[in-house]
Amino acid sequence: MIKKNISVIGAGTMGNGIAHVFAQHGFTVTLIDINQTQLDKALVTIAKNLDRQVAKGSITEDNKQKTLTNLCTQKSIELGVANAELVVEAATENIDLKLSIFKQLDTFAPANAILASNTSSISITKIASVTKRPSQVIGMHFMNPVPVMKLVEIINGYATSNTVTTTITELSKQLQKVPCVVNDYPGFIANRILMPMINEAIFSLYEGIAGVEAIDTIMKLGMAHPMGPLQLADFIGLDVCLSILKVLHDGFGNPKYAPCPLLVNMVTAGMLGVKSGEGFYTYLGDNKSLTVSKVFSK
Repeated sequence: MIKKNISVIGAGTMGNGIAHVFAQHGFTVTLIDINQTQLDKALVTIAKNLDRQVAKGSITEDNKQKTLTNLCTQKSIELGVANAELVVEAATENIDLKLSIFKQLDTFAPANAILASNTSSISITKIASVTKRPSQVIGMHFMNPVPVMKLVEIINGYATSNTVTTTITELSKQLQKVPCVVNDYPGFIANRILMPMINEAIFSLYEGIAGVEAIDTIMKLGMAHPMGPLQLADFIGLDVCLSILKVLHDGFGNPKYAPCPLLVNMVTAGMLGVKSGEGFYTYLGDNKSLTVSKVFSK
């Protein structure tokens, strides 16, 4: 049973959201990133998101202050995980980076600590293989935005113990999330199903079948999706979508997972979606004001 100390690696969008949720539910959280600017930005983001919750009446001002008190930051992995019962890695979706981090975690985290990855597609078995504790390595894939989305996709690696799976399942429930346990194959379930749909939407645009707004509107109104697949791709990050599709394509060797050439070109051109200000849409200010990108509005 995990009682208190959580360490989160990576202070980006997913990392700060994961830290927020754990801290809000009474855990002591150390948010770790080598970039102090990113850590400072993460704390500002968490405070703003807590303010939104207060404004909506979902938490009190006292809850907000307790959550912030439960958070601290650290630039050193060695110092940041020294007392951790659970470490959740939420670094960039890059296999070499993740393997490097898990080697360090295996060295510096307590012997009984569970090591979890928030990866959305990279093999948990592969990640676990660089540690001396593969039975204690598991996937804990939160959805974005973490404070809002209820799902946690829990991924068992080849050697993950039943005890660890049960512990992480119960912990997810403590966070008021809905855990779903899956096995370790490329893309798991969420992205194995989602990414081919997004890729097909991009192919439909690439082949001139319909425009950006038409594709997204059809999926929203016809299939009751809250967001169209092209806008969703922008929100996820087109570079992340491309990375996941490459994992699926390489993992299964099936051409149906091959990324659309338009997606490849957009990523090469630096059109990454919300994070760069332009993808299939152009994003202004708070990212709520959007118009179809000039590339596709001709």
